[in-house]
Amino acid sequence: MEIAGKIIEIDVSENIFISNSPVVTRFDELPVPIQDTLTVIAKGTRNLPGISFQRSHDQYIKYVGIVGQDLVESIFSFINYKPIPVPQLIQASLKKTEPDQEGFINFGWRGWEGAFPTTFIRSCSTNQALDEETIAYYNDAVITSTQRILPLISYFHKDPRPDKFGATALTGVQPYMGNGIPDLTGSVVFTDFARNEGSRPPVRGVLAYTTPRTDCKLNDFSVIDTDYDFGSSAAYYSSLGTNLNQTKLYLGVYGSMNVTDFNQGTVFEIVPS
Repeated sequence: MEIAGKIIEIDVSENIFISNSPVVTRFDELPVPIQDTLTVIAKGTRNLPGISFQRSHDQYIKYVGIVGQDLVESIFSFINYKPIPVPQLIQASLKKTEPDQEGFINFGWRGWEGAFPTTFIRSCSTNQALDEETIAYYNDAVITSTQRILPLISYFHKDPRPDKFGATALTGVQPYMGNGIPDLTGSVVFTDFARNEGSRPPVRGVLAYTTPRTDCKLNDFSVIDTDYDFGSSAAYYSSLGTNLNQTKLYLGVYGSMNVTDFNQGTVFEIVPS
């Protein structure tokens, strides 16, 4: 019944106005007219930088980025889904039954953080070079192991591979269907807020891409090198956007990680060098 951790569709054709709307955390605390306009299409989310839609013939591919907790950033994709109207959820709760969730999208949080069961991490007391990781929500991980959809790609806060990077937070996901950058055509491009590798300042964000595959294996990714000179200022990659037909890519860069540091943002168009 919690509103948190869900993706919700709103029927905007319903002209609902309620003065002094309550602040609530559960669906059954909402006024009934508002309940009737809401449909839950997915659960098991954590922090989402947004949803991107890619038209494919007469349907839309949805790309959902989920910011991890300690280990993993993840991107999911799906096309078909079976939404659950909020009144149906409330009635099932009152009857202490489970609504039919066949076809309903479940991303797996809190049992799963991307490709891994969610863990608590602390330094190993006997070897400071190692981490001690404890599965935080074992029962949740087991229960959702066959219910969740698998990520299109996961990338990690610590990655020993030389051509990868240490992540901080996923900030944008967009499909690219243009021909201006041929190597990216048909790819899913994403941004991470800042490299987390203990490197010397100034801080830099990361631009990367993955190519969807159809063999049910977890995707790998490649880093996109940019040659723009940000000088001595920090460059946090805070957002990623496209035009309507997804033939252009736009990168939002901010000079500080604090939103209260005003007037430090710039939007760039990504073009081939």
